[in-house]
Amino acid sequence: MSYKIFEYDPGLLPYRKDIELRMSEYERKRGKLLQNGMSLLDFANAHEYFGFHKTKDGWVYREWAPAADALYLVGDMNGWSYPGIPMNRLEGGVFELHLEDRLYHGCKVKTVVEKNGRRTEHIPLYARRVVQDPSTYVWTAEIWDEPNYRWRAKAPKPPKAPLIYECHIGMAQDKEAVGSYTEFRDQILPRIKELGYNTVQIMAIMEHPYYGSFGYQVSSFFAASSRYGTPNELKSLIDRAHEMGLTVLLDVIHSHAVKNVAEGINEFDGSEDQFFYAGEKGYHPAWDTKLFNYGKNEVIHFLLSNLKFWLTEYHFDGFRFDGVTSMIYHDHGLGRAFDGYHAYFSLNTHIEAITYLQLANDLIRQVDPNAITVAEDMSGMPGMCLPIEDGGIGFDYRLAMGTPDMWIRLLKTQADEQWNMWHLWHELTSRRPMEKYIGYVESHDQALVGDKTVMFRLCDSEMYTGMERSNRSHTIMRGMALHKMLRLITISLGGEGYLNFMGNEFGHPEWIDFPREGNGWSHLYCRRQWHLADDPNLHYCELLAFDREMIRMVKTHRIFGKKPISLYIDEEKQVLVYERGGLIFAMNFSPETSYEGYLLKNLKRGTYTPLLSTDEERFGGYGRVGMDVEYRVAKQRDTSLGFPIYLPSRSAICLKKVK
Repeated sequence: MSYKIFEYDPGLLPYRKDIELRMSEYERKRGKLLQNGMSLLDFANAHEYFGFHKTKDGWVYREWAPAADALYLVGDMNGWSYPGIPMNRLEGGVFELHLEDRLYHGCKVKTVVEKNGRRTEHIPLYARRVVQDPSTYVWTAEIWDEPNYRWRAKAPKPPKAPLIYECHIGMAQDKEAVGSYTEFRDQILPRIKELGYNTVQIMAIMEHPYYGSFGYQVSSFFAASSRYGTPNELKSLIDRAHEMGLTVLLDVIHSHAVKNVAEGINEFDGSEDQFFYAGEKGYHPAWDTKLFNYGKNEVIHFLLSNLKFWLTEYHFDGFRFDGVTSMIYHDHGLGRAFDGYHAYFSLNTHIEAITYLQLANDLIRQVDPNAITVAEDMSGMPGMCLPIEDGGIGFDYRLAMGTPDMWIRLLKTQADEQWNMWHLWHELTSRRPMEKYIGYVESHDQALVGDKTVMFRLCDSEMYTGMERSNRSHTIMRGMALHKMLRLITISLGGEGYLNFMGNEFGHPEWIDFPREGNGWSHLYCRRQWHLADDPNLHYCELLAFDREMIRMVKTHRIFGKKPISLYIDEEKQVLVYERGGLIFAMNFSPETSYEGYLLKNLKRGTYTPLLSTDEERFGGYGRVGMDVEYRVAKQRDTSLGFPIYLPSRSAICLKKVK
């Protein structure tokens, strides 16, 4: 069979057998999972059978624990009398318990597992609410029987170009404390809407015992984190977002799981390989976590059901899949240079993980044809964002992870005048054929403790004393100018969508440091200082105003559906001129030199006027560009069509054709 992936990229033809293996394994596994006409939609229902479910005369509780000798339920309902209430063993390693009236809303429970005479306590695998005792710090499952949430709003149509606002509920507040779902709904969603972003990507929702893991060491896959509130409060947040026309993505972690036994799913049945590979293969050395066995049907059942659960129970509109690179290579991509197709198609490729991702994307479209999926893959695996039937893995977008790495590397190692314009163009426009990217300057990754936000890296300690609008020191003005330019060139060149981590739209200072023993369990750096952006006397409000106008501009002119076209790259003068979506962008990265009468050429006939400039006074610039000037295209001395324009140093101008 011939797949379109070879038409899109003939360079893959020497690896035809590898692509065909990818596809045959997907078809083989799909056929094995789906018997007697079953669909993936029917298959992914583990959460509807396992876990706690209310019945006419009480409750039924079921678990899959094939290696266990016995299971018991212990908790408030029996006074924590051990070993607990015995569960009945059924076929296939399933245990079941019927309880008439002994469970109730708020009842705390645990599962006791017995194997080879040893008893261990665990959180039930499908627990939908897990809480931590504030005095003992012990985690338990909690029976949650609140009234069904009454949804008011339908999900909006998916955006053709996602403008993603990446956020973390707990650290979204200005106060030095963990924020709540309700506070985020009432205080932060209006900010996101007002800025013009159309998609909210929420981190750290799946329950995790260590707050400082940023939610990336999941313990309970079906429980929304109780740190921020109740399940219905999260549903209310999503409902409100939908009312505002915002699409909501869940940052889903299926690449690994916390190794904790008492809090997580590790060794739930007394064995190390219930969900994970045994031995070293099941351990991630860099993350100190457990790795799923994607070849095991029961594991696929668990993970696919998890995706369906978040889509149907909480009405999420799709997922950003974390750690895809780690999943699809046996060495997790650690220290590997992906410098050729040979790196993608070798014995290092984890075919079982790729098959799982294909099944995941297949299922998600069956649950919600409008759902959006984004892959966090830094390797550039070919076909990641192509339809499965074309030989792809099925994601809609991949994060352009090389872009923030490039910006940080440049800011760390080179002065502005050393920046190479051809290098910027290549890094920002290189794409896999027919695949869509989400461009970004910085996500949460670039601001973790030990690093700095881009604005803080540009201005460093002077941000503490020099951000008053009356202060126009060289350091602050350079930082302001580059912060705006980096965002504008990235959103206009770097992808078919854009991502911003909350607070960075106004140049949030410092770094992110979660409460831990090393900082005295402080929340000082684990919050967003909105008061800085709200203060009209500080430069932050100008950076915020620029972000708002930049987002409005790309939405209004729908530039993401068009391919960037280079009009002129002037390496000597550090100038980039290009067109996208009918808009002309002129970037002058020169730190000191402004160009009077700089020729913008290779244009279409007509009249152009400035639409946006990073140098406008309302954005904290010098106001050197006349925004009401009209430029008429004419034949120049070099016979090209264009016009001369004043191009100030360290600034960018966007122009539109008006007639």
